[in-house]
Amino acid sequence: MSEPIRILFVCLGNICRSPSAEGVFRSAVQRAGLETRVQIDSAGTGAWHVGKAPDPRAQNSALSRGFDISSLRARKVHISDFESFDLVIAMDEDNLFDLRALSPPEHHDKITLLLSHGRERTDLNVPDPYYGGDEGFDYMMDLIEEAAAGLLQHVKDHHL
Repeated sequence: MSEPIRILFVCLGNICRSPSAEGVFRSAVQRAGLETRVQIDSAGTGAWHVGKAPDPRAQNSALSRGFDISSLRARKVHISDFESFDLVIAMDEDNLFDLRALSPPEHHDKITLLLSHGRERTDLNVPDPYYGGDEGFDYMMDLIEEAAAGLLQHVKDHHL
């Protein structure tokens, strides 16, 4: 058996969007019976929340859909992540820009936007719900769940 594919989800602080994406995608991978073939993590481009659990609103929104992300802890992206992960999935174009600026050029092709794996849309940004209300977290989860299915198909088609 080949090495597992390693996927890193990235947002700004790693307490809302990327841990939610990690939880949703981990569940999709388990349902597909691929948990030994796909490794998943999340990180933030900023270090403000390192070591903290996901935002309680993100946890509540995820849990209401059957995803428990309470055990996850925020961490900052490290330069070594670009070597050790096969796919680096950004939640929005700002994070995509920051990741490409941080990444060695030979790893730029690993970095994509999460919503590029979902249905065709003009806006490929998962909006940051941090400064809003619960409805922003629910919308975030809608987008993540939709894109997770497309990302899983991409992984099956191109990496497994």
